[in-house]
Order: sequence, then structure tokens, then C-alpha cells
Amino acid sequence: MALDRTTAPEFLIPENITLIPPIKRMLKNGVALYFIKTPQLDAVKMELVTEANKHLLQKEKALVPFFMMHMLLEGTKEMKSEVIDDFFDHYASEVDVISSFEQSGMSLLTTKKHFKNVLPVFRTLFTDAVFPEKELAKRKSQKELTISIQKTENGARANQLYRKGLFGTDHPYGFIADEDDVRNVSREDLVDFYDKFFMVNPEIFITGNLEENELDLVSNLFGNIPTLNLEDILPDFTISPEKRISELKEKSVQSSIRLGKHLIPKDHKDYHALVLFNTILGGYFGSRLIKNIREDKGHTYGIHSSIGSLRLSDYWIVMADVQKGFADVVIEEVYKEIELLQNEPVGEDELETVRNYMIGHFMSNFSSPFDLINRFKNIHQAGMEYSFYQEQLDYIRTFKAEDIQYIAQTYFNRESIFEVVVG
Repeated sequence: MALDRTTAPEFLIPENITLIPPIKRMLKNGVALYFIKTPQLDAVKMELVTEANKHLLQKEKALVPFFMMHMLLEGTKEMKSEVIDDFFDHYASEVDVISSFEQSGMSLLTTKKHFKNVLPVFRTLFTDAVFPEKELAKRKSQKELTISIQKTENGARANQLYRKGLFGTDHPYGFIADEDDVRNVSREDLVDFYDKFFMVNPEIFITGNLEENELDLVSNLFGNIPTLNLEDILPDFTISPEKRISELKEKSVQSSIRLGKHLIPKDHKDYHALVLFNTILGGYFGSRLIKNIREDKGHTYGIHSSIGSLRLSDYWIVMADVQKGFADVVIEEVYKEIELLQNEPVGEDELETVRNYMIGHFMSNFSSPFDLINRFKNIHQAGMEYSFYQEQLDYIRTFKAEDIQYIAQTYFNRESIFEVVVG
């Protein structure tokens, strides 16, 4: 029977999602290893992730973890940087730095065929790095230039001021580096941090078609690395008392705006509804902010809102680069859209459009084996279970218009939203 290609297939929303939890091993040094086997895929990805631990340093040494992480490939006791590069290239493998506010580490992407060859060299990056002075000098010069350029870029500067407003400059998340902070970093600082505070509460995440003997190799190589277990205590943050931080730049042709606030964590009962509210407001290309400010008003090429997750605090942010002189107009339009969501129920057509988008986006997050380990990390590091995703799917299937009004009225009072304008 011939297929009827004039009619689209019926769109079916799945009722359940089945996720197989990773296999867990405990190495003899107390490091937890999480493994998802992928018989259909011979690529192997391994990540060793530690806590960033920036709060353990004096403020003037805040850039030490950054330089330490980005110099791990600059040479070990046995191999110079160019030899390391050639080695991983020869085995068609990639090594990348993991460096964020909360995490540090390294990732290895290779093949099952070459896994046993590259793993011992990958391991030496965590124990045998030497941080050569010459390479450090180059890195410092590059970082100073980057800092100088960021001061002139409205978007980068707005991001800095947004973090400053949400967390305060004395907190690691709100810290804004300058050239003096770069100059304060020495090779001795890197060695000291590497030896004492790099391997704090590490965990290993692996995806690939590996057998028990290959996991045993990981356990043997990484199970004897010295580690340090510390209670995860971050300093309190201080929210800016100012409603808005502005930085005028006379020669700019655009202004960068940021609106945002602290929000509830993933385990809060309202979190799934909050994601829905954000999607309708500015979380996808058909959102209200796009239709109003980009398509109708033409004040910006792109505007979007998103929810960020940190162990210390989740947060919400609206980001846009707008025509100079229209920053206040755009900000008022954002508040107008929030007020409409507070006062008027969303229509059925828009609800179904958003529901279908969110289902598609949700399912795409589980489309590859590497996605699966990332989804596991997201809930594992938040101290949650896989049931979070089933609850999310159930909510997307059943949400109602009044859910959006409730979130808008409860969490998005105008006075609670912090503003940044640069340009």
C-alpha cells in the first residue's frame, strides 16, 4: 500500500519515559564512577569532574583555578605539550577542559579501540602536570587581553554586572577579574592549588561500549589518585540594593540589557511550572518577547529568557542587545508581557503550540547516549532522582493556563527583578 504523503502523521505525546540508571562503582580512593553502556556506539566519553573550590582562595588569587585548569595540557613530567597534542591526535582523541563556577575537570573523547592506549596519558594530567613558566606567561598575556576586550564589549560587560548584582563582588560567582588579578598569579600558586585543592570530591562519568576489564583499568588507574573530601559550603551572597546598574558608553550603537532574579531550585513543587512560564515568555523562537520586541517593534535581532541552575541558587535572566536609546522601551515591554501573563489566561492555541514545542525539546534531550549521561549528571548533582524527568513529562502533558498566571503572579513582581543596561 502506498504511503499518503499529503497528510502528516498524528502527533503523539508519550506518556512515560524509561531511563536506565548508570552502573555505579566506588574506587578504592572513594571516587564514585558512573557508567552508561552503549553497545551500539563505539565512541567513549569520560569526564572526571571536581568541585571548583574558588572560595578556598584569597580574593586576589581568584584566577588561580582558571590558569591551573587551562595549563594541564601544557606538559607533564614525561611529555611536553606538543608531544601530548600529537599523542591524542594520533589516536583520534580529544581532551577538553571543564571549567565553570562550580566544576573543574577534564573530558576525554575517544574510541573503544584506542581507549586503553590513551587512558594512562589522560590520567597523568591529574597528577603529573608541571605548569611551565614560559607557557604561563603566554596564558597570562592572553587573559589580560581578553579582560581588556571584555570591558569594551557591551554583552560581556552586562553579563559581569548581572553576576555582580545577583551575588556581590565578594562572592566567587560575582567576582569580576581585572588585569591585576592576572598579574597576581604565579606558577607556585598553580602548583599549590593543583596539589591541595584540585581533586576535591571528584566523580567520574563514562559513556561507551566498554567491558568489565576496561572499567577495571579505569578503577586501577584512577583509584590511587589522592583526593580530598570537603563539605560543600559556599559563602553567602549579597544581592545588590540597586534596582538597576547602568554603564554608559557614548560610542556604542547598541545597548545590552539583562533582567533577572534568583529563583526556586529544581526540587521545588513549582519548578516545572516555572519552566513553562519562561518558555512562553522568552524561552523559544515563537515566544512573546520575540513576537513583540523583535517581530513587531524591531528593536532587536534576538531576545530570550532562560533559567540557570547553580547549587547555590537557580536564577532567571532575560538577555538582549537593542538599538541604542531603546533600552528603557524594551525593558518596559518585557514588564508588559509579564503583566499580561499575570492578568490574562493564555489561549488554547498558544498552549498547544508551547506544549508541542516543550515535548519535542524534552525528548531531544535524551536522543543520544551522551545526552543520557548529561541528564543523569544534572539531577545527580542536584541531589535528585530520575523521577524528576517523569514528573516533568507528566506536567508538560497536563499543564493548564492558570498554572502560568500563578507563576507570573507569585514569582515575577516587577520590584523583585534586577536590571542591567550597558551601552
